[in-house]
Amino acid sequence: MKTRITELFGVEHPIMQGGMHYVGLAELAAAVSNAGGVGIITGLTQRTPELLAAEIARCRELTDKPFGVNLTFLPSLSAPDYPGYVKAIVDGGVKIVETAGNNPAKWLPGLKEAGIKVIHKCTSVRHALKAEAIGCDAVSVDGFECGGHPGEDDVPNFILLPRAAEELKIPFLASGGMADGRSLVAALSLGADGMNMGTRFIATREAPVHENVKQAILNASELDTRLVMRPLRNTERVLVNAGVERLLEKERTLGAALKFEDIIEEVAGVYPKVMTEGDMEVGAWSCGMVCGLIHDVPTCQELIDRIMAEATQIIRGRLEGMLAG
Repeated sequence: MKTRITELFGVEHPIMQGGMHYVGLAELAAAVSNAGGVGIITGLTQRTPELLAAEIARCRELTDKPFGVNLTFLPSLSAPDYPGYVKAIVDGGVKIVETAGNNPAKWLPGLKEAGIKVIHKCTSVRHALKAEAIGCDAVSVDGFECGGHPGEDDVPNFILLPRAAEELKIPFLASGGMADGRSLVAALSLGADGMNMGTRFIATREAPVHENVKQAILNASELDTRLVMRPLRNTERVLVNAGVERLLEKERTLGAALKFEDIIEEVAGVYPKVMTEGDMEVGAWSCGMVCGLIHDVPTCQELIDRIMAEATQIIRGRLEGMLAG
């Protein structure tokens, strides 16, 4: 399939793996790229630029296909060593960077000078237009359904994607609620040039997470996610568990007086405990409503092949058949 995204990134299929904390390691990124998509290493999961450089090198040993690095710019009193991370990306010969969080304008000149294509994650049309204006090559448009941070506008993809298509000139990916060939065809129909999948790629054989995590996704329905940290205007969609219920109770009890320190036990340091140790009740970890559409744990190759076969069948069979009728 040929779209502006496959042309931009030099890949076979318009499918990108989202950056996910303690999930986007070399083995998953390489598996997605080897299957014809865009695999992504999550930069800040690596605690130092040196560790990121090693992870990029490890990915190079596993694939000769294009892959990228996610770099999330966080508001922080003690910011990560972003210059070091950018240098590791450039020196590692990576040609695709997914930025997220704060405005990446400060870092674009150095990335562009190195010939790197930048795709920025956005949750609104206005943010997508800003990313276009500062020189990003593409954007990933995240609807309200997405796992992680959906923003504060609560606009689902059936509205957000066609609005983005009306306004943007650069290519964009649909993110949030993406799981299969139906998702891809729908995204393309609404104006996107491909799709970005996060939660779906956690439930794959190569995802380097505890089996409890994959089983939790399989067992979940579309009703099993919750929105947390809304009072702090840092909304995150997570899979419900005992820790999340404790967090929500604190939000209800404290109301407008809630501070981050009140919920730190349920959000800080949770990812290693969940993804590595398999403690499914400890606290909040990002998961999209799309968990209701996930029923198996295939390899990345099996998943992407199936998505593309389904998409082809829908376009050539079902949709063309309707026109013929």
